[in-house]
Formats: sequence, structure tokens, C-alpha cells
Amino acid sequence: MPSATGILGPVASALRFPIGSRHKASKAKTDDDTQPEPVGDADSNHGRVPNHEHSDNAIHQTIHNGQSPRRNTPGSSRSNKTHERGPQSPVDTSAPPSRPDSVASDVSRRHKKSPSSPAPPSNPFAVSGSHVALNESVPDSPIQPLSPDFRKQIFGKMNDSAVELKNGSPRSSSEMVRSSADIMRSTAHIRSKTSLESGQTGASSELPTHPYELNTIAQLDRLPIGTEVSFRARIHTQRPISKALDFLLLRDQEHSIQGVLSRENMDMVKWVQKLHPESLVQVSGILKEPPSPIRSTSHSGIEVDIQSIHLVNAAHNLPFNNYKPPETLRNRMTARILDLRHPANQALFRIRSMVTRKFRETLENNGFVEINTPKLQPAATESGSAVFKVNYFGRNAFLAQSPQLAKQMSISADFNRVFEVGPVFRAENSNTHRHLTEYTGLDIEMEISETYHEVIYVIDEFLKSVFAAVYAMPEVEVVQKRWPSGEFKWLDETLILDFRDGIQMLRDDGRDVEMEDLSTPDEIRLGQLVKEKFDTDYYILDKFPASARPFYTYKDPEDPFFTRSFDIFIRGQEICSGGQRIHDAEQLRKNMHAAGMSEEGMEDYMSGFDLGAPPHGGAGLGLERIVTWMLELGDVRNASLFHRDPKSLPERKPGLPHPEADTTKPHAEGELPPVEKLIANYGDATNTSWLDDRFQIWRHPNGAAVGYVPQEKFAMVTGDPLCDKTQYKEVLHAFVKFVVSELRLVPIWMLVSYDVQGILAHEMGWRTLSCTEEQRVDADKHQSVNGGPKARRVEREGVKIHEVKLDDDFIKRADAAIEEWRASRKTKGKQVHLTEVRPWVDKEHRRYFAAEKDGRVLSMVVLAKLAPRYGWQVKWALDFPNSVNGAIEVLVEFALSSVSGQVTFGVGVSEKLTPGEHLNGIRAKFLATTYNSIVESLGLRKKADFRSKFGALGEEVYICYPRHGVGLRDLQQIIKFFQD
Repeated sequence: MPSATGILGPVASALRFPIGSRHKASKAKTDDDTQPEPVGDADSNHGRVPNHEHSDNAIHQTIHNGQSPRRNTPGSSRSNKTHERGPQSPVDTSAPPSRPDSVASDVSRRHKKSPSSPAPPSNPFAVSGSHVALNESVPDSPIQPLSPDFRKQIFGKMNDSAVELKNGSPRSSSEMVRSSADIMRSTAHIRSKTSLESGQTGASSELPTHPYELNTIAQLDRLPIGTEVSFRARIHTQRPISKALDFLLLRDQEHSIQGVLSRENMDMVKWVQKLHPESLVQVSGILKEPPSPIRSTSHSGIEVDIQSIHLVNAAHNLPFNNYKPPETLRNRMTARILDLRHPANQALFRIRSMVTRKFRETLENNGFVEINTPKLQPAATESGSAVFKVNYFGRNAFLAQSPQLAKQMSISADFNRVFEVGPVFRAENSNTHRHLTEYTGLDIEMEISETYHEVIYVIDEFLKSVFAAVYAMPEVEVVQKRWPSGEFKWLDETLILDFRDGIQMLRDDGRDVEMEDLSTPDEIRLGQLVKEKFDTDYYILDKFPASARPFYTYKDPEDPFFTRSFDIFIRGQEICSGGQRIHDAEQLRKNMHAAGMSEEGMEDYMSGFDLGAPPHGGAGLGLERIVTWMLELGDVRNASLFHRDPKSLPERKPGLPHPEADTTKPHAEGELPPVEKLIANYGDATNTSWLDDRFQIWRHPNGAAVGYVPQEKFAMVTGDPLCDKTQYKEVLHAFVKFVVSELRLVPIWMLVSYDVQGILAHEMGWRTLSCTEEQRVDADKHQSVNGGPKARRVEREGVKIHEVKLDDDFIKRADAAIEEWRASRKTKGKQVHLTEVRPWVDKEHRRYFAAEKDGRVLSMVVLAKLAPRYGWQVKWALDFPNSVNGAIEVLVEFALSSVSGQVTFGVGVSEKLTPGEHLNGIRAKFLATTYNSIVESLGLRKKADFRSKFGALGEEVYICYPRHGVGLRDLQQIIKFFQD
């Protein structure tokens, strides 16, 4: 063994650790497409040399500059002692590989006493890369020679921050530099090792992963300027200034701080600049005061002068960057974990947690008991059409659509007051911004002493405590940066509005509403009227009609048409339904039979009333709705951690109606499948317009088709390509090349799906936006129209509603009605539409329905067959002149009841324009303003309002265009394309 000389001699001798000559660091080669390896930094002021440590498979990579300024954590004792550095000596490269983290004084850890004890000795070790500087005074510490087993234990694989070499790596352990200070620390920790996860001393065999206790970014502004800090964070974004200067925006949950990396050795800066956004890093540095506040961070008055940075874990294949996240909901929900990292979401779910905390707090203070009810039910309770059926060991069971029955059974069991926070399941095929198939319910049930308004008072107390608590939280400002919202107002004495008064307010506003349950647009409008009149965003609508309530709701003795029930609204949107329940067993059975419900499977529920239940009432609130409407998030999916809606858990696609028109199979040369069959295999509503005379059809060699219309210097393209989804990219590239190279036109691609817009945006760099939606309805939700008021009126008028078997006589009479209809439309100014009225095209894939009287066709509905995943399209719903009032609605209902599955009404306008990819700033605002004015001037929402009567729900479709060649004024071509 060579003799050990110099200041490291005693240490090396005690450890039997050889000291060799100094080696030059080899420069790490990096690949721009992969995460880089660390390269050491040099600083002549501190006598540092390049780092020798490299790894091809580093779990935790590190760069140091070797400084060791004072270090404080919140609440720790502070020392003004400085560390004098002695001369540095090289370490023999034959030593085992060292961990690439900086080294803390384990001597000081072992000397840590009670607060009254003298301060521990200062750290005698400071690491610069892989070299060690020692203080002149080294604390006495018993250091024993390392046995082979102990050496293996220390220098084996080390978790998290250690460097692990791949087998066969060109840099073996003998080529790695090991700091003797690391060995000193490892020895000191043989009896007391620290777990990174718990921060507690225990029997773990793992070495400590970092010498200092980690801060959080949230703590940093409580520390004095000049404090050395260490924390973990994600790289939110970087702003490279030069090869020697880099600004990093570092993020930890909703908190962020700027890190400044400035080095003469450009290799270190270059390495950091190649780290991907969202990568998890561990940073050590010194708190500084920036020249001016940093507006892009939450901690704007401080920044970190980065001394070392460890790569804990790299992020790869990001679908988007949280620094500029996509605005479209679907884009964000497809990468929900990444989306949840955004500061606004971190703040949002803390607010959501506050709501449930206040719910429990309020109810427990009022004597309520928390219960947990079963979610598997033996019968389809409340409404058989809105429950999920499951196989329960060969027997039918149902997921509870509310804990309602179990809550009532608890009251009958003399629990007096109960509440639950738990999942609620609704099998409603509703793809709206306000519906989920699984959400979190906040439910209460309680005995009533005098009036069911006692239930209202409890909920009112809870909600007001939520409003006060939430709007005192700093997280609200973070949420509002992503989802701007107006001021939320509520009254000291909450408004309780009688249902009849609410209906009258709507009628006074000019709306034609019946004395029955309100539609969503009516609810929103009533909320606006209440805000204008009473200056509140929060109110209660009381005494709903019996027709709009479940079988167990108690009717108002003064007027049995109404019930003792209520809904609660925030910003015009319902968040709660509740009321008094029937507690008389005989009356409950009568209501069940009237609702067509059987007692089978509900014996336990009914026994509670046979045993004598007290008067009681309750309510159910939707947690996601409370959070969404209060903060104006726009969609309840934003308030759900991992949402479930009708599109969740997709199943395998069904087979093709025309296998011979499969574009994934080879075709004989010159025998491409007909477009009509391609529509039935792959098409959505927009594709059916390609059969109009104005469309030209481009064909791909694999049989795929794209429809377009030349218009001035543009090729106006609509709908997805007719082919298998796996062929989209190939077909899109080929078609765009054809348009640009051969037609020499600029393509504008409209009404496409999320998948197609993603390819156009990410593969070709196109701008995208959404201002239209495919309006779909589930035909299985539509029951027989017999008995409805409009159906009875149409029947009294002698109108025949039926499906038509086409013959020449009917076609002749229908053509006459169509011509009369066209003539009447000429007086109504410009019309906006995609397709012409040509009902007799492609009759193989059509179904025809008519309302007729005395040989005249009053109304006609034509359904077009689409791809299996899309079902049917209401291609035309024509109400001819002099038709009977209500005939078209009854006919549409009849047509919907004749098919099964999905039905689309085609494309309609959205409530607002939503920017997609590569579209933001002034351009986006201008388009949104222009869109609103066009929609209002052309009355485009009327068609959407008509479709909403049948429960049509919007599904976003997109407009895409190249960044270059299409100006803002050129987008007027879109309006021109859809006008007569």
C-alpha cells in the first residue's frame, strides 16, 4: 500500500485508503435526444477541479461547485462560524465509487444535543466534485478499518441519490473517484442511518440520501437572505441566456422560485440546459434578493443562486409543458397526472379538501354521526334507467346511485342525524360539463322537529362556512390565474325562492316555461335574474313540482302538485337536491307502485318504515359541482381527480358493416371502395355532406377518402379522413401534400376530431381551435312519446306519425313540401348550413320518418347510418310550412325511439371559442370576440337550443389551419363556406 502523505494522510491510513495522483476529468458526451450526464464545474476562487464522477445509468446525478456557506432550516439554531478550507489533495481513482451528493458533517449530527447544549463542531468536510477540503481541526472520531463485508455494505448499490453503473459500463468502479469524506460519513452512520422517506433515525440499512434536511419552496421566504438551502422541485421551464448563464423556474406544488445558474465552466450550464421540463431535481444554493420582483414566480422577492443541482428523476415524452399547458380539456385529461402537477390544480385540490373538512366540521358540531353505506344494492333504487348493473356471483346487483335509502334506514334505526362523504354512481350517458358517472356525494339525513327547512338551515350553515373559508385561502388566487372568476356574493340571510316565483321571473323575462322541472338554460337564466334582483350568487329554490321528484318525496299538504323539496344553486347551477321524505309505510308503497317500482329487493328498506320511522328529511350535494361553480371552472371534470364519464373505460371497437370496404386490407387496382360504404364503416355526421355535388373526393391508394371544396385560394376540408384511425397520419400527410403541391391551395380543415387535430398540430405545426361541437344523444334514453302534452296535441289534430317505406307517391309529396320549405327560407336572409337537402341520396343507409295529415307531409326526419361507434345521424329534421305545432318534436322523438345507441344531430355552435394548439394571446382574444359577434348576428344558437330539447350533448370538434398562409381575415372564408 502506498504511503499516505499530506493532510489526508492520517485519514487515508486509518481507512487503508490509497491516495494516488490527480487525474483530469474526462468530458461527458451527451446526446441532445437523451438526458445528459453531469459534468463537473470549476471555480478558481475555491480551488475546485472538474468532477470525475460519471454514470450511464445514474439514478441521481449531481453537479457541485464546492461552496459551503452557512445553512439554516426553519427553527434551527444558527451559527456564524465559517469553514476554513485547507489545501486539496487528489484521491486515488482505484477507490470505490462515491455518491455524487455533497457531504454533511455527521460528527455534528452525532453531537446534536438539547437546545441548551453547546453548538456542535462545524463541518470539517467540504466536497468539490470528488475532492475533499479539510478544516485544520478534525474532531476526534473513532475510525476503524473497513472489513470486506462492511465495505460491500457501504459501497454496494445505493438508492435514490447514488450512482449505479450498468454492467459492462466502460467506466468501472476502479475508475470512479471516491471521497474519503463519504467514507467518514458512512462510518459515522453505521449505527444510525436515516430514511429519506420518514426523516427518522431507524434500523434502515440504506445510507442517507442527502446531508441536509430538505426545505420546501414554501418555506424559503421565511429564511434570511444568504441562507444556504436545499430543496427538491420540478423544472417548470428554463430561460437560457447564454452558454454561461441560465435561469430556471423551479416548481414545488403551487409554489415556485427562480434559480440562477452562472458559471465560467460552460459544461455545467450546458448540462442543465438539456434537462427536460418536469424533471425532478434537488437543488442546493444560496438565497439572494433579485434586482426586481420576479413576476413569474410565487416567491417573487427571492431567488436561489444555484451551487449544486442533482437530477433525481428525468421526465420523458411529455405530451405538453405545464409552463404553457393546453387550454382544451381533453388535451389535459389525456395526461391527467401531468396536468395535476400544475400549480392551479395543486391549489384547487386543497380547496376541495377544505370543502369536505368544513362539511364534517359543521355536521359534527351539530350532532351528526358519519356513516358509510354499501354501494352494492339488491334493487335498482329511485330510477332503474340510471343505475349500473353488476354481476354479483351470478345474481344481479346495482351500484348505488345515492346513499338515500341507507340514510333513511339509519334514521329509522334512531341514529337521529347522519352524514356521509362517499362515491355516487349515475349511469347517465351525459357528456355535458356538469355530469359525471361517478362523483363524490356529500349526503345528510336528519329527524325533523317542526319543518323540513331545518335541513336547509344545516346545509346553509355548511355552505356559508365553506364560502368564508375558501375565499380566505391564498390558493384561490392561484386557481384564478388559470380559471378567472368573478366576485362570488352571498347574503347574510340566504334567499329562499318559491318555485312558482322563480317560474314567474322566467316568464316575465320572456321565456316560455311550464310549471315543471327547469332545463339547464332556464336554471342558468334564473340565476342571472336572481343576481340582478337580489345581488347574490347563492340561493335556494323551494317547493318543486311532484313530477320532478323521486317517489319518496313528501308532497305539500296545501297543494299536492308541489312537494316539500328544494334545490340549491351557485351561479345559476344546481349543487344540491333535498327535502322531506315520506315516513308513512302505506303512503310510500302507494308512491312506489305509482312509479312502477317493485318492492322486490327493497324489503330491508320498507321494513324500516313498517317498524315506525320518525319524520325526517335530507339532501345530497355534489362535491365537484360545489367546487366547479363556486370557482367557475367551467367543467366538473376539472374538480375530479381522475374523472369518470360515459367515455371513460373505452371498449374495443365493433366490426365493420362493410368488411369489403376495409382500408387496412388490400384492394384490387382501380377498385377503391365506394364513399357511401366508407361512411358506414368510418364516418361521422360531417362525412355525410361529402355526397353533395359541391364536394370533390380525393382518394389515397389504400382506399381512404377525403372530401374538400375549392374556394378562392383555399381548399375547405371537412371531417376526419374515411379510413382506420391507425392510417390517419399517413393519409393526412399525403392529402396536405396533394393540396399544396398539385392544387396549389391552402388547406383549412374543419370539424375534425381530437385525434386528427392532434396530428395536424403536433406533426405539422398547425393552429387549432374549437368553436363547434358534435351534438349527440343516447337514443336508449328516449321512451315512448305516448302521453306527453305535445304528443296528445298532435294526435288530436289527426296527424299520423310513422316510419315511411319509400315509394314514388311519398317522394313526390315530400318533394313538393321541400320546395315550399325552400321558398319560405328565401325571405329569412342568409342561412348557415353544411349540407344540402337531398334526402334521396344513398337510400341504402337511410331511414325515413314522416308526420302526415290529409295526404300532406307536415314534417320529415331522415336518419343516416354512420360508423358503428357513432350510430345514427339526424341528417334532416324538416318542419314544413303550415305544419301542426309540435309535430316536428314528436316526430324526432319517435325516430329516436326507433333506433338504439348513439345518435348525433350533427355539428352545432359551442358556447364559446376555445383556443387549441399554437393559438394564444391577442390572436385568440380577437377570434373569440369575432366568434361571439358572428354567432349572435346569425342566430346560430337557435339550432342548438332546439336540439337540447332532446338531451343533445356537445362533443368538441376542431378547426385547424396552417400557421402561415392563413391570416385572421382569411378565417372569414369559414363563414362563407357554410352560408347559402
